[in-house]
Amino acid sequence: MSSNSKHRLVSTFFKGIAMGAADVVPGVSGGTIAFITGIYETLITTIDRLDFGVFKLWKKQGFKAAWAHYNLSFLATLLLGVAVSIISLAKLITYLLTEHPILVWAFFFGLIIASIIFIIKQVSRWNLPAVAGLIIAAILSYYITILPPLSDGQPLWFLFIAGFIAIIAMILPGLSGAFILLLLGAYEMVIGSITGVIEGITGSDSSLLGTSMLQLIVFGIGAIAGLKTFSKALRWMFEHYKNTTLAVLTGFMIGALNKVWPWKDVLSFRTNHSGEQVPLLEKSVLPSQFDSEPMILAALACALVGCFLILGFEWYANRKKIAA
Repeated sequence: MSSNSKHRLVSTFFKGIAMGAADVVPGVSGGTIAFITGIYETLITTIDRLDFGVFKLWKKQGFKAAWAHYNLSFLATLLLGVAVSIISLAKLITYLLTEHPILVWAFFFGLIIASIIFIIKQVSRWNLPAVAGLIIAAILSYYITILPPLSDGQPLWFLFIAGFIAIIAMILPGLSGAFILLLLGAYEMVIGSITGVIEGITGSDSSLLGTSMLQLIVFGIGAIAGLKTFSKALRWMFEHYKNTTLAVLTGFMIGALNKVWPWKDVLSFRTNHSGEQVPLLEKSVLPSQFDSEPMILAALACALVGCFLILGFEWYANRKKIAA
């Protein structure tokens, strides 16, 4: 493997880390990270092309030929980064959201603002379909952020449906798969299953491990089905209506800003998988109306860090294009 290939794989792995970290947080989209890091269309195309033909090619031409033809080095490396991130960062991000919610949400708010600017610049022509798509998507995305979640404790088959729907949100910039899971009442079940697998392995609890693995497998099958179904439609949209599609994605991100607004009044609480009370329904308010210390300067600093992070990604990507 050449040094350039190794560099690309390492870069892809860390992009997967960033995507996984984003997908853990209800309100932030891994699809946004994929878009701003320049791998979005490659990801959609790779997923769309992957089918059972990989086994036929493997049988005829060998494993290496099938692996290269379906770009599996990219996909496997990215998914490895996502998995490592979810397993290792889930507790840290949950802790930070509990202990420093204003600062964390401000960081994500700045990140999404810069991402919106980034994607808007990709729209080459603001015609009627593009403007209408942006407005409709923004309204729909905002409406999703204020929907009351369903109750937890859904049956096993519901995890398939949840996986099917949530994975679509996870690959759409602006729509959070974790938040969709929360709305469906499956967030705690999925996060609890991930934790259950870890605890089942470390604690040698075969019963907990078996139950958690079954839940994740059912969820995973639903996610794969949703991914294959939606990636084909999204790839077609990029090929034939890229300008309008980019405008729609921008609208989704604009509407999602309500979810990551740092200052909120808590209307009701829910019990998470650790037995702790965490916010369920919230209402965005101005910093001056916030019940506690608004930490405006610190929040602004975190938002700027999020903005500069995206601008740094964009600068690096443009530099690589010029160098190439």
